[in-house]
Amino acid sequence: MIDIRLVREDPAAVKAALGRRSVPPSEVDELLAADERARAAVGARDEVRGRIKDLSRQVGEAKRSGDDARAAELAEQSRALGDEEKSLDAAADAAQEEVRTKLLWLPNLPAADAPDGAGPEDNPVVRRWPAEPRAYGDHQRVPHWDIGVELGILDLERGAKLSGSMFPLYRGAGSRLIRALTAFALDRHADAFEEIRPPTFVRSDTMLSTGHLPKFSDEAYHMERDDLWAIPTAEVPLTSMHRGDILDEAQLPMRLTAATPCFRREAGAAGRDTRGLLRVHEFDKVELFAYATAEQSPAVHDDMLRRVDDMLQALELEYRVLDLCAGDLGNSSARTFDFEVYSPGADQWLEVSSVSWFGDYQSRRANIRYRPSGGGSPVFVHTLNGSALAWARIWAALVETGRRPDGSVRLPDALAPYLGEALTITAR
Repeated sequence: MIDIRLVREDPAAVKAALGRRSVPPSEVDELLAADERARAAVGARDEVRGRIKDLSRQVGEAKRSGDDARAAELAEQSRALGDEEKSLDAAADAAQEEVRTKLLWLPNLPAADAPDGAGPEDNPVVRRWPAEPRAYGDHQRVPHWDIGVELGILDLERGAKLSGSMFPLYRGAGSRLIRALTAFALDRHADAFEEIRPPTFVRSDTMLSTGHLPKFSDEAYHMERDDLWAIPTAEVPLTSMHRGDILDEAQLPMRLTAATPCFRREAGAAGRDTRGLLRVHEFDKVELFAYATAEQSPAVHDDMLRRVDDMLQALELEYRVLDLCAGDLGNSSARTFDFEVYSPGADQWLEVSSVSWFGDYQSRRANIRYRPSGGGSPVFVHTLNGSALAWARIWAALVETGRRPDGSVRLPDALAPYLGEALTITAR
C-alpha cells in the first residue's frame, strides 16, 4: 500500500501520480479526510487514557496518605472514564480500519520512468527478437488446438469433460513438454535463486499482501469452507514467506523461484478469444521473486529481464518486450515489462511473462522490513517478481513455430536434456 505519510505530506504529488493511472483526485481527498478523522479519534482516546493514568496515580497517592474517601472518589471517576475510553477505542479502531481499507484499494504509484498512457494500446515496444520479423510457412500457420488433436498431445474436450471449459488436458508428448519446460526453467535459475515449492492454497492475508485482495477477488478461486484461495501465481505465497518479519540487510537481495500450478477465473474473458490455450483457468508457471533494498532493486529487475530474454531465445521463439504505460500497470506494480511471443498459427502476440518492480507497496501490506547494516530503524523491503515462464502459451507457440511440412513438430535443442533427446513429436 502507499505510505500514508506521503499522502499527508504531499497530496498534490500523490494525486498527480495516481492520476496517471486514471484514479480521480477525490479518492485521495477521501483518504485524507478519513485519516484526519482517524487521527482525531486516536487523539481523543489517548487523551482519556492519559487522564485515566493520572487518576490511577492520584488514587495511589490518596491511599498512601490514608485518605480513603478521596481514593474512592477518584476511583469512581476513573471507572466512568474507563467506559468512555472503551467507546473511544472502538471508534478509533473503526476510523483506522477505514483508512486501511481505502489504502488497500488504492493502486501503487507508477514509477517516474513508466511511460504515460491509458491502456494496452499505449505500451511502447522497446525491443524484439529477432530484430527482423520472421517469415512463416503455411505449415506453421496451423493453430495449436488443431495440431494438438492431429498429434494426440492436447485434449481440450476431455479437459472440459473433467472440469469445464478452459481447463486443458495434455497427453503423451504434450504432457512431457510441460514437465520438460519446468525442469529447463528451474535449472536455468538455480545459480542464483533458491527453489521453493509453496502451498497451492493460501489464506486471505496471503492474498491481501500482494494486492490480489480485496480488489481482484472475482478473478480468484475461493474455497469458502476453509477460507483458502487457489493461488493465481507463485508470487502470492513467495511474497508472504517473510510476512511480519524483520530481515538483516546482509540477507538481501533474497532470490526465490517456484514452479506451481496457477488458477484464474478469467472473469473478464467474455468476448475474448478463448480457443485452445490462449486463455485458460489453470496453467503451470515458474516464477522468479526477490526481496531487495531500494538500491538493489534496479539490478535485480534487470537480471530478471535478462533471464527471460535468454530463455525465450534458447526456446527459439520470436518475441517482443513492452514497457507498460502507467494506465496499464498491474494494481501493485510501479514498473512492468511484458514479454509477448508470436504465435504463428493463432496469428497473435501472446503474453508469457511480466517482470515487475513493486517498490515497498507489497511489503507495507505484508509488513516485511529489513534491519540496515549501518544501524537505524527497520526499513520496508522492495519486492520484485517475474514469470520465467508461463507454459500454456509457450506450449502453443512452440508447437506452432516448430511444426514441419509433414505435420510433425520439432522442439528446440535447449530441451534435449529434458526429453531424452526426443525432440520430434509425431502422430501417435
